[in-house]
Amino acid sequence: MHAGRLTSNPFHIAFCLAIALLLAGCAGKSTPGGSYSGSTYTVKRGDTLSRISRITGTSVKDLASMNGISPPYTIEVGQRLKVNGSEASASSGKTSTKTAKVTPSSAVPQSSWPPVGQRCWRWPTSGKVIMGYSTSDGGNKGIDIAGSRGQPIYAAGAGKVVYVGNQLRGYGNLIMIKHSEDYITAYAHNDTMLVNNGQNVKAGQKIATMGSSDADSVRLHFQLRYRATAIDPLRYLPPQGSAPKC
Repeated sequence: MHAGRLTSNPFHIAFCLAIALLLAGCAGKSTPGGSYSGSTYTVKRGDTLSRISRITGTSVKDLASMNGISPPYTIEVGQRLKVNGSEASASSGKTSTKTAKVTPSSAVPQSSWPPVGQRCWRWPTSGKVIMGYSTSDGGNKGIDIAGSRGQPIYAAGAGKVVYVGNQLRGYGNLIMIKHSEDYITAYAHNDTMLVNNGQNVKAGQKIATMGSSDADSVRLHFQLRYRATAIDPLRYLPPQGSAPKC
């Protein structure tokens, strides 16, 4: 499923792009191996409740409640967590994994990623990057930026909003912007969303405020996608606090 080859129907575009993004997040369901049995999950190094939520299909709120985890939601390597092992979750996982093979996150190999400077990108917000991009199976397909609730979130480039909603488990309040036939950006875990489907936005325009929807702390999960493939945003963003030089 390539973003640049979709029908011009905006509702179909929004649906297909949302599903493509969901598949990338859920592709990791096959990676935990024996660590995820369907009813329990064993914490690995680098795991957060947000990532475990994406892998198991269990909301962050349910994970915390089922396992007696309180803020700041600290978990330890080797800890066994109860998860929702329902048939619906299992079925969803199977479907996602099967479809993800058609459009894996590595559909465009790193050697074929676009050159730096091909397009101008702006930082969607300011703050410390608390989780970087990973090419590993089930790894983070974007960057997570910490901040304070209500902090402004900006469009990384000019484009058209193709998805505004919270139907994708693990992403909370999500916005996706299509910038061209090749590029899409995604902004997850928002508090308030200030744009609508089909709206044209300018680079640097405020589109949301930072929150913790479906996340274990206040943050922005930001993805940059090239031909439906998630690529490393840090490779293309200017230094924080600097304006793009292209």
